[in-house]
Amino acid sequence: MKLLEFEAKKIFKEHGIPVPESFVINSPEEIGDQASSLGSEVVLKAQVDVGGRGKAGGVIISDVASAKKNAELLFSKEIKGIPVEKILVEEKLPIEQEYYVSITIDRAKKEPVILFCATGGVDIEETAKNNPDALHRVRVAPILHDIPPFMMRRLLRGVPAEIGPVLNSLYRVYCDSDALLAEINPLVTTKKGVYAADAKLIIDDNALYRQGIRVNRDLTPRERKAEEYGFSYVELTGNIGVIGNGAGLTMSTLDLIELSGGKAANFLDVGGGANTERVCNAVRLVADMPLVKVIVVNLLGGITRCDEVAKGIVEAGVSQPVVVRLAGTNEEEGRRILKENGYHMLDTMEEVVMCAVKEAGK
Repeated sequence: MKLLEFEAKKIFKEHGIPVPESFVINSPEEIGDQASSLGSEVVLKAQVDVGGRGKAGGVIISDVASAKKNAELLFSKEIKGIPVEKILVEEKLPIEQEYYVSITIDRAKKEPVILFCATGGVDIEETAKNNPDALHRVRVAPILHDIPPFMMRRLLRGVPAEIGPVLNSLYRVYCDSDALLAEINPLVTTKKGVYAADAKLIIDDNALYRQGIRVNRDLTPRERKAEEYGFSYVELTGNIGVIGNGAGLTMSTLDLIELSGGKAANFLDVGGGANTERVCNAVRLVADMPLVKVIVVNLLGGITRCDEVAKGIVEAGVSQPVVVRLAGTNEEEGRRILKENGYHMLDTMEEVVMCAVKEAGK
């Protein structure tokens, strides 16, 4: 789950990373006299979960006298389709130099990897693309509590030494927060020292409970419902709904759809032993996706009984066509139930996918 900037900065500050003085408002009136305590100019930053916020008009530099008026303007906006409900009001730093640092996971090596660049700010992706040597990187063994000095020297290479402790603190944030990404862009130097001018922190969904987070804000309502049902569920961008049992079979169905020229709308694994109610919930959940034009149900009957699956499909009664491939326990009874209720049941995975791709293309 991605934290908002002010939430990430609170954690950074608790780990000793300097951040600008600030406060959060939920309405323009809450600015009051607080802004004057931050200096003659302040930075108003929309707290929305989108990238490129500054370019999209989500950041306004304002003199204190105009702060309330500019806050009203920012609250009236949508930044990349997301309404502004909170604003971080922050002191304006006298920036001398901007840097970039992030820590994420190297999935191939199964170790945290630290990226550092002596040019931070916007368009860091372009820097990484056009001048990859500018991005220094080291991997850190997960058993280490701190970044070893020789790695720190390899990362920093001639930049101010006071940046080192900040990187080490960010590494502690990354480890202690069960993070998938901890990023400061830009990390800035000023005459007063080094500051995290921005902050990004993404917590591993699997560790939210350990971090004291009970609600994953990143989930859509359907993803939240899928979690309640106990489904493994991921939303995609296509128009063919997919329901399978077992991650391998479901992923194979997605791959075959792609190879056949279609686009899957989701991944949904109902798990083993799915009964009528569970299948019914799965079919209705997928049918609720606005783009879905056809649903593929591809299940192997082992512990799962094909007649239970067939009853669940019929009971769901969704408006989209449902094409089915069932094989295994009580297969013939499942076939009979589906046929009597006007559903397509095909013999192979290839047939069911081709049928769905054709239906989705109409």
